[in-house]
Amino acid sequence: MLHKVGWRQGMLTDPVRPAWSGDGPRPIRWSAWYPADPAAEAILVGMPPDAPLYLLGELARDAPPIAATERFPVVLLSHGTGGTAASLGWLARRLAAAGWVVLGIDHHGNTASEPYCAEGFLCWWERSRDLTVALDALAATAPFAGRLRLDRVVAAGFSLGGHTVLDLAGAVTDMRLFAAWAEGRSSGRGPREFPDLADRLPTLLATSATLRASWERQSESCRDPRVKAVLACAPAPTVRGFTPASLRAIDLPVALAVGEADREAPPDEGARWLHAQLPHSSLELLGAAVGHYALLAEGTAHGRAVMPELWADPPGVDRRVVHERVARTALATFGEVVKLESPGDAG
Repeated sequence: MLHKVGWRQGMLTDPVRPAWSGDGPRPIRWSAWYPADPAAEAILVGMPPDAPLYLLGELARDAPPIAATERFPVVLLSHGTGGTAASLGWLARRLAAAGWVVLGIDHHGNTASEPYCAEGFLCWWERSRDLTVALDALAATAPFAGRLRLDRVVAAGFSLGGHTVLDLAGAVTDMRLFAAWAEGRSSGRGPREFPDLADRLPTLLATSATLRASWERQSESCRDPRVKAVLACAPAPTVRGFTPASLRAIDLPVALAVGEADREAPPDEGARWLHAQLPHSSLELLGAAVGHYALLAEGTAHGRAVMPELWADPPGVDRRVVHERVARTALATFGEVVKLESPGDAG
């Protein structure tokens, strides 16, 4: 049976880590998708609300969770570079309909829900800690207090979010490895939001105490032992900064999915390389014409017109079909790990 899906958002802070500005604790903006009370009203939701570029699907905004005594398994969700958790609502909604609570984060400094910050685009390892902190906090807060199965936690991410969930699985970063791999590659200088990112690093290290402190802990393990499996969709080339030894030591199932036409996260630079390093991984190629942004939400007519690079696909690619295929992979992988039955197609 598929559930009606509730959706709510909120904000919390991590008092242990400062904001990139250094003037307060790190903000953690969260979104949650969950099985909702079947009597709640669901409507089609688009983002942003005033002129939607993409669709989140039919959701019951701020509805109470389904009235039941059982607790829910959890998916931690991480967006790509400069994105938002809502842009992965297509996956979150399908998982919530199948009985999961999905907790997504807008990663501070690296999200479109707030002004971009170069530090947030450099210190990738901070993102995984956002998810761990949010899980701790929301598991103890209404409406999810007492309703989450912390022994049944998995994680899914897209692009840089794929990097993030591998951090949670135990991958360890050494930026010297990434710098050596990126040498001479134009793509290694920075993402489209900060194409000169590498050139900014020396100045930021000299002037930002917050960045220096983060940089010094880049190789600390971010492993969250509650995470039992991960799905990395189109993992970003930043994964080349992971130490091979830490990847070989990951004993969790890792499902990798990528389009063969992905120019932002080419399979050979990310997913295929990871598949060769990880002892318990599977690799799913999503199609010869499937690009990077087919793994974002379905675009509206407005979105496809004004930002076709994000919200439109080439002839022969049906974004909804790609989404349903990845969601089935997620349900099968996660369901097997936490010993739940997949309810079939949750599209």
